[in-house]
Amino acid sequence: MSPMKHLKLSAFALLVLAGCSTTLQAQESARKDFIKAPLAVVKKAPVSENELKRWSHLDLIKDSIPGMSVDRAYAELLQGKTGKKVIVGIVDSGVDIEHEDLKGMIWTNPKEIPGNGIDDDKNGFIDDVHGWNFLGNAVHENLELTRVVKKGDDGSPEYKEALAQYTKKYEDALRDKQQSDFLLEVHKTIQKELNKTTYKIEDLDAITSTDPKVAQSKEIMTQILTNAGSTFDPDSELKEYSKQVYGQLNYNLNKEFDGRKIVGDNPEDIKNTRYGNNIVFGPDKEEALHGTHVAGIIAQVRGNNLGGDGVANNVEILTVRAVPDGDEYDKDIALGIRYAVDNGAKVINGSFGKSFSPHKKWVYDAIKYAAKKDVLIVHAAGNDGYNIDETKNINYPNDSEDNVKEFADNVITIGALKKEYGETVVAGFSNFGKINVDVFAPGEEIYATIPNNKYKYLQGTSMAAPNAAGVAALIRSYYPKLKAAQVKQILMDSGVALPSMVVLGENPNPEVKPVAVSSTESSRTAKMVNAYNALLMAEKMSKK
Repeated sequence: MSPMKHLKLSAFALLVLAGCSTTLQAQESARKDFIKAPLAVVKKAPVSENELKRWSHLDLIKDSIPGMSVDRAYAELLQGKTGKKVIVGIVDSGVDIEHEDLKGMIWTNPKEIPGNGIDDDKNGFIDDVHGWNFLGNAVHENLELTRVVKKGDDGSPEYKEALAQYTKKYEDALRDKQQSDFLLEVHKTIQKELNKTTYKIEDLDAITSTDPKVAQSKEIMTQILTNAGSTFDPDSELKEYSKQVYGQLNYNLNKEFDGRKIVGDNPEDIKNTRYGNNIVFGPDKEEALHGTHVAGIIAQVRGNNLGGDGVANNVEILTVRAVPDGDEYDKDIALGIRYAVDNGAKVINGSFGKSFSPHKKWVYDAIKYAAKKDVLIVHAAGNDGYNIDETKNINYPNDSEDNVKEFADNVITIGALKKEYGETVVAGFSNFGKINVDVFAPGEEIYATIPNNKYKYLQGTSMAAPNAAGVAALIRSYYPKLKAAQVKQILMDSGVALPSMVVLGENPNPEVKPVAVSSTESSRTAKMVNAYNALLMAEKMSKK
């Protein structure tokens, strides 16, 4: 981990205070003991394992890590305060509601009698005690572009674009399969040489074999482990990579595969709503990994010495299973949003997205419905390293029919940050856009719950969105009179500034230093979500 340069007071002023005078005023008026910035930020090295597991909670000034100052907010702003319980809807792949670190944080439908086979609350969902599974027993699915191509050439620009993207993705998947197979063979060679299932870079250093195959495998894995960082587990990561690649070929891009058949509904009919079941982690709990990780980022029990800590301490997770391995259906997302809204969610996290949305109007209507009911929707910007202001790169669902003007004020789109502050603080995989990305939050190496009482580091804007959603839930808990649109504005206005120049998107040539651009190109705010500042601003806004 490269050391961070010392920051002078003037640099910190640019970092936190410039363009944020309202935050300053809120801080000064809300607290007489407002903590001033130190003269310099000194990088501590190395980052401890405990810091790494919760870096998104740390503070740029106190810890020299661009976290969201969550720990500082609890220690200095929330001591002795009691918040209101907030329901957070997780529209995702399902949640392991039995996880040890989510105990007491799971929503229970007060109007439903468990297990009696009756729709007690007459909402159309039988025994929906902890949420609803709109996918039933389905796990795998096509990408939306595969579904568009399967329907045949209708002469539309959408079909031509889908076909072009499909062809490229299929060719890429075939190349990825070759690479995955090769890396697994390299990994097996190292395993055999070390007689260990998994290993660290120090183990590779100890290999002295002159066997050409072993020597080559050692060189390849050394390079991979050096670039991947300390949390990389070659056994699980390479197997997961292989699973993803084969999943693309067998399911996501397979035009002969019909993942919806098992659900039994008509995905082209929004009025056909009687489908799915109440098993919110799905038919295979392991497949709920993504949603369980998202839920943990928001709601892991704080301070219980298990795994990591959640951002929000007074929430209930309402599970909507609507995101398969592949692309979600617009119908499921639209109905899922409405379900969460109707059951009291005040924040909905959506860590999903796709390039095509045939029934986007259904989702737009659901977003508008949520806006009328004062519900904030926090959405991940996507992981392609694209500028999503460009029409060809739109990441659905969005909150603009022309990709410029918002039709609702209750959707906030989140990009992802790395843990080292500087020009490369925006994760290379993160989508960006000065119109369609609102603000950034930690999204690299985030430690949280996965099914069956386990924990894992994952990365993506899928992790950044729930970090921001957790802060939104904190605001709505301690300042419940604030509206969804106000909470969105607070998250944006109170953020800590990105460096003036940042690198955006993936670097196509690692041997050439990427070019940094003005951080104003990154998002609407060029800021990072900060819980401490957000709560101070919420305090002032609530008094108005």
